[in-house]
Amino acid sequence: VQLQASGGGSVQAGGSLSLSCVVSGGTFSSYAMGWFRQAPGKEREFVAHITRYSGGSRYYADSVKGRFAISRDNAKNTVYLQMNSLRPEDTAVYYCAADLILHKIIVGTPDYWGQGTLVTVSS
Repeated sequence: VQLQASGGGSVQAGGSLSLSCVVSGGTFSSYAMGWFRQAPGKEREFVAHITRYSGGSRYYADSVKGRFAISRDNAKNTVYLQMNSLRPEDTAVYYCAADLILHKIIVGTPDYWGQGTLVTVSS
């Protein structure tokens, strides 16, 4: 299973970005999906996850709740992260992740990771 993340870039505070992550080599709809991020000098942290199949359940870190939205399109093998009202503290490399078991995403140990895409938010 391979994950390819894209959509990062530079934006001013208050702006928006949309990240995408295309999954290949597996049955995408069977995977729970998550987004994580790692800021310079900090450990990687959870951002959001979405359950497999219809994606009926979504969960967010408190730091992004109400500003970020995770979604999935099983027909396109893609998971998205819409990021609004961006803040300088959102600056990080963002990683998508996949696992057949949601719990492994929740605890931060999914089997599959994307390569990361850099988001820079300036004040």
